[in-house]
Amino acid sequence: MEKIRKKLFEIIFEADTAAGKLFDVILLLIILLSTLVVIIESVPSIHDRLNLELRIIEWSITILFTIEYLLRIYCLRKPSAYIFSFFGIVDLLAILPSYLGLFFAGPHSLLIIRALRLLRVFRIFKITRYLEEGKFLIKALYASRIKISIFLFTLVTLMLIIGTMMYLIEGENSDFTSIPKSLYWAIVTMTTVGYGDITPHTAVGQFLSGIVMILGYSIIAVPTGIVGFEMASSISKARNTQVCPHCAREGHDSDAVYCKYCGSLLNEQ
Repeated sequence: MEKIRKKLFEIIFEADTAAGKLFDVILLLIILLSTLVVIIESVPSIHDRLNLELRIIEWSITILFTIEYLLRIYCLRKPSAYIFSFFGIVDLLAILPSYLGLFFAGPHSLLIIRALRLLRVFRIFKITRYLEEGKFLIKALYASRIKISIFLFTLVTLMLIIGTMMYLIEGENSDFTSIPKSLYWAIVTMTTVGYGDITPHTAVGQFLSGIVMILGYSIIAVPTGIVGFEMASSISKARNTQVCPHCAREGHDSDAVYCKYCGSLLNEQ
């Protein structure tokens, strides 16, 4: 039994073996099929014509996902590490709506959550040349989180000031009937979306609007510059794709023997 468990763990959790990669590719294809079925089923004409066929496909996929979920729990010595992880919760949400649909109306539409499982594609990318680029991006985003948070806080404050100013300039008799509506205009204008449903009519308001538009183009470049700087200055160590059989965590050093998260032996063979 232990040998079977190790073999299943290698196939299901590891992406650096031929069997593991094949498993991930097949899983991604099934996820794509499931997402496509949910989208197609929302079209009334197709739903009425192919209702039985779509239901058969949907329940077949649900059963496959259920078996996969149970096997993932079986493979780990500490199942709770997977059950309460991000992918564990997503995997559960991928099958739960189908069973809830037997008792309640509506949850079936939530099956689109299965699209989140496509994030597993990065397990395949990990054994390709995209590995290092992905690490640089993740590390840069994490390193720049404080700077981006300060930038967003400053941006919100600036929009509050500009929106309030436009409300005072245009007055309640214009499209800017309230400060919240003026804030909506400030957000749309500064992000260069420009729906055009609210526009200033006074000369001062139009002048302020032009400043906000120009300011919007300048502001868009700020987060790009922050992340770009962090990517250029970050130095990441090489990692391997070994998954801990106890806590299911990844991202260990290339020469790691023990898991840096729980201290368990990585390769117990």
